[in-house]
Amino acid sequence: MPEEPPVEIGLGNTHPLTGGLGSPWQHTLATAVEQSGVGLHSGIHTTVRLCPASVHQGRFFVRVDLPGQPVIPARVSALHETQLSTELAIAAATVRTVEHLLAALAGLGVDNVRIEINGPEVPLLDGSARLWVEAIAQAGLACQSAARSCYELDAPLWVQDGDAFVVGMPASELRFTYGIDFDLEAIGNQWQSWSPSQMPFQSAIAPARTFGLADQIEQLQRAGLIKGGSLDNALVCGTQGWINPPLRFSNEPVRHKLLDLVGDISLVGLFPQAHITAYKASHRLHTAFAHQLSSRIDQQSKCTMDG
Repeated sequence: MPEEPPVEIGLGNTHPLTGGLGSPWQHTLATAVEQSGVGLHSGIHTTVRLCPASVHQGRFFVRVDLPGQPVIPARVSALHETQLSTELAIAAATVRTVEHLLAALAGLGVDNVRIEINGPEVPLLDGSARLWVEAIAQAGLACQSAARSCYELDAPLWVQDGDAFVVGMPASELRFTYGIDFDLEAIGNQWQSWSPSQMPFQSAIAPARTFGLADQIEQLQRAGLIKGGSLDNALVCGTQGWINPPLRFSNEPVRHKLLDLVGDISLVGLFPQAHITAYKASHRLHTAFAHQLSSRIDQQSKCTMDG
């Protein structure tokens, strides 16, 4: 086993390999921290409290507003809906738009955390994962005494729908790559790649905000969606360009899609050693790939135990 790192790790501008995600050890939060805000689709105001959790507990939600405080694991087994966000459910208990918070937790290497929420949807905050990262930094990371699970992808794995796809390829290190292609000139064709060993999640990916197209807003509102959306928590693009600039990155839209992918893949429970590439994908394709990856890991683990 590798030498155990320091018990507590602050984030700040620390290189990712000296923090949680680059460590072979599991991590939790050093203390509890809260964030409150409005849900993107429901418009409901909720409070989320992130609390330390024991080794091997993983990331899990607790609906503290419901009788019995039901637990919803942040795993593919709890996937429920993927229309314009990722929703988890156990029986009648649900929690929606989990992807930004999960991306922040997984991207910073928080393996075990109790996520208490008093409503059905995680707050959108500023539309990115930046405020979640700041909250996690405020809490600090605590190294735990159990080794982190690992998995090396040894053969290609993919899901596809038309020209949209998510594919995983064997690689020497973890890397995510994303491509998008929109007819709107302000967005167009964009690509972004992120490897934890090369750039910090908190500065390269977390600040990228969710975005929408101006000509789709009315349709989404009629469908009962984006009740909590505003120009303060989402970028909006029209035929003449961005309605609420400036952008935080020249390719902020594709960085946000990569953020969503990180959050959705975190539902596997670990990041594989692989290069995961997505093109024109959606939460549905992200989570379909997560299902495939989780199944392969389970099958190979079973073969190893049987062998």
